[in-house]
Amino acid sequence: MIRRPFPPDHLPAITRAAFAEMLERLSPHRRMRTCPRVIKRARHNSYRVKRPSDVSTTHTRPPAIKLDGIPAAA
Repeated sequence: MIRRPFPPDHLPAITRAAFAEMLERLSPHRRMRTCPRVIKRARHNSYRVKRPSDVSTTHTRPPAIKLDGIPAAA
């Protein structure tokens, strides 16, 4: 018999522990911006080459995204 690390009867406790661990290591505050995914010089990859029309958009507010099941960070 194979003993599984995440048995279904322990799932709620494991989920709470995983969320607590994620909240301990939150990402640092970042600038609110949107940039096109481009590169400055052409190479052998899938990204476009940067053009003068590729400008960043700086936002005045954070995005309005709500994730269900994740407690709000204090």
